[in-house]
Amino acid sequence: MNWGKRTASLLLAAGIGVLSPVGSLPAWAQESTTPSPTPSPSQSDDRPSWAPPPVSVQQPEDQIKPPYPYEQGNKCVSSNLSVNVDLPNKPWGQQYLQIEELQKIVQANKKAQPGEGLKVAVIDTGVRPHPYFQDRVEGGGDYVIPDEKGLKDCDGHGTEVAGIIAANPKNTGIGFIGVAPYARIVSIRQSSQNYRKKDQTSSAASSSSEAPGGGESKSETPSNENSGDDTGGQSFHGDTQPNQKNTGRQQEEEGSAGTLTSLAQAVVHAANISGVRVMNLSVDNCRSSLLPMNPGEKLLQAAVKYAVEVKDVVVVAAAGNTSDSCKQNDQPNPDKPTSIVSPPWFSDHVLSVGAIHKDGSVAPFSVFGPWVTVAAPGTEIISLDPAPESSGLANLTIEGGNEPSQIQGTSFAAPYVAGVATLVRQMYPELKARDVIKRITETAQHPASPGGRDNFVGYGVINPMAALTSTLPSERGLKAPVPVRFPADLPPANDANWKPMVVALAGTGGGLVALLITLFVVHTVRRNRTESPDPAKNLR
Repeated sequence: MNWGKRTASLLLAAGIGVLSPVGSLPAWAQESTTPSPTPSPSQSDDRPSWAPPPVSVQQPEDQIKPPYPYEQGNKCVSSNLSVNVDLPNKPWGQQYLQIEELQKIVQANKKAQPGEGLKVAVIDTGVRPHPYFQDRVEGGGDYVIPDEKGLKDCDGHGTEVAGIIAANPKNTGIGFIGVAPYARIVSIRQSSQNYRKKDQTSSAASSSSEAPGGGESKSETPSNENSGDDTGGQSFHGDTQPNQKNTGRQQEEEGSAGTLTSLAQAVVHAANISGVRVMNLSVDNCRSSLLPMNPGEKLLQAAVKYAVEVKDVVVVAAAGNTSDSCKQNDQPNPDKPTSIVSPPWFSDHVLSVGAIHKDGSVAPFSVFGPWVTVAAPGTEIISLDPAPESSGLANLTIEGGNEPSQIQGTSFAAPYVAGVATLVRQMYPELKARDVIKRITETAQHPASPGGRDNFVGYGVINPMAALTSTLPSERGLKAPVPVRFPADLPPANDANWKPMVVALAGTGGGLVALLITLFVVHTVRRNRTESPDPAKNLR
């Protein structure tokens, strides 16, 4: 009996202990009391971690001087194969953006031809005065061969870019037309992949079996004469490596012409040219984010700031293409990019443009980044055939002696935006450069992401019709609406707090243990009473 009572008392005490408040939970079930890390001094301001530092130098001088003596190292662009180009066919990008409808709106509202009276500076590989430009191309300067004044295009790239902005076939049998077909093009040749420094021997140039952009490079006999056969306007350019690498056009590549410093000088020079209202930069420099900002980047940053804030020029730049030397920014933390691309990096002053496919998806070669502003068509490009003496169009290119491939790249998405910016400036001549950029970004087709932007298309694919016709709240002194993400069919993910559940389960378990103990105690007491002798019987 004594043992049974003692056991029951111990079990009852244990049950009471279980029912008492939980004194300690596992670490994972407790609320963290660890203070948030204190931001480092470099992140203590409002600037995001990826953003460039404030401008720290003066813009470079306005001068046209090649950084090195250059000589031609590869043959220039040529038309050497015939393809079946459907001339009446309109490029999908032209249809997608409703370019011809935009031009009608400008004509009806301004009683002028679209782009008429405006100048667009194209800083690139030069622009050939193709017949579809009529007489609307003027030389703005040359940082490769000064005497050629930017009116020679050995690479072919600049002519194609300028064609998307301002070409005008004036032929109803041709579907292609530039966005602002009456604008004037100011051509500034700043770089070339077919020219090299004079102290680089041809053997050194030919020893590079693969160029940084991924296109194979081979030695060519230097020639100052452009060669090519007229094929009735239906041709693509080949025999031009590495001048048409779809994978990117980098500054300061070995065996090529062009530096960040000369690009900065070209930006300042273009901004100072009378009448220039828009500037297109389809040339980039890509480096690892682990490297510090270099002097050339600082000059370029100061140059684009000067163009926008002092000269009121809209600066449009290609977001850049991925390559072996320019890795895609697809790391887990989007605010810590792997690659830095300039000038798009300077998004405070640059309208940087990514590329999309016909189906609206982001082109995989388009470099992602928190500095991307908007996106535009950048694949299956049709533009001017830059080959000498050609009067037609091109829709293919040859890279490094390989099979013909489509013309594509953010280089060709940017001029669509530059052309739209030109029409916006014509429709709203009172708007400042930043207001033009705001009109393009606020009317873009915003992606379904927090804040109405992401690192792939920025504020979205451009909507030129809205950019030309919408009334923006911000222009009327009202706050622009903030795009929000609509809820999905499924409920949002819930970051569970496990502490209440642990407490509840502990209490429930404790109650069950207490009940079992109580039942055991009652059963033990009853049994002890049953087994004990009756005292009354002992007295008889």
